[in-house]
Amino acid sequence: MTSAFHAIDVLGEPYEATTFDLAADDEGPVVATLVRRRAEPPARRAVLYVHGYVDYFFQTHLAEHFVGRGWDFYALDLRKYGRSLRPHQTPCFTTDLDVYDEEIERAVGVIADDGHDASVVSGHSTGGLVVALWAHRQRGRGRLDGLVLNSPFLEMNVAPALRATLGRAVGPWAKRRPKSTLRVPMNALYGHSLHRDFKGEWDYDLAWKPADPFPLRVGWLRAVTQGHRAVAAGLAIDVPVLSLSSDASLQPRAWDDGIQHSDVVLDAQRIAQLAPRLGGHVTVVRVPGGMHDLALSRESARKVFFDELDRWLAAYVEG
Repeated sequence: MTSAFHAIDVLGEPYEATTFDLAADDEGPVVATLVRRRAEPPARRAVLYVHGYVDYFFQTHLAEHFVGRGWDFYALDLRKYGRSLRPHQTPCFTTDLDVYDEEIERAVGVIADDGHDASVVSGHSTGGLVVALWAHRQRGRGRLDGLVLNSPFLEMNVAPALRATLGRAVGPWAKRRPKSTLRVPMNALYGHSLHRDFKGEWDYDLAWKPADPFPLRVGWLRAVTQGHRAVAAGLAIDVPVLSLSSDASLQPRAWDDGIQHSDVVLDAQRIAQLAPRLGGHVTVVRVPGGMHDLALSRESARKVFFDELDRWLAAYVEG
């Protein structure tokens, strides 16, 4: 079969990319981008990675880790993110998380066409919520062998009373003016803790993942809170799930070295508490000193993250 991949990705060889034309929306044409890094020789197992909010795939060390274990690695830049963001579009915007099924299905189809016997889907943060909801809808179809969630966005990181208030207020507002921005700027300290131009060690495109994040919009918030309600009610994912989060959270107002040893975006404790509601077979792991994106944590925490990932893959997928 002719490969769907005809271009070298922005990451350079051996990363390839292909673009999917998706159904247009009220802003015009829509695309998603699938990146591939194949093992040598190409493997029979594959993982599909889905990024978080204000994010895109650039974590080549994550891809190389899977390749080193004999896996082919695929990463999806969702519509209106990263490689898939177009000038006429509102960055990161959707009013329905289910809309991402279209590009996930396209990606899963390409992975199947590439001849894989086993597949795992992995999601970080909002991507973790998206793929969990997708996997719940896939139950009984036998298309998935496992789900890996890196600090999945399972609940708003605000006090319960405020969370309830937001839930009541956002619905009517989102229906009238879905692209209205919330007057609550996202904390730039997390971005500063990651990028090497500030206090971090990673290099990535600040146009696609800005240190001062794109604004939150009420239509997106409503879509996310609907996903959170589904998680709270309980999902029925029918494959093994690995849910990882930091062992600590922090809500800093100014720079603190603890930012690089904790989750400053979500409540890691609540992630661990909510994860068992995803399905009947969930492994919950807390990573000491982990950051929000555990794969981008400091070296000691990063090693724990990869060790736990390897242990789970060996036990539930590769055996």
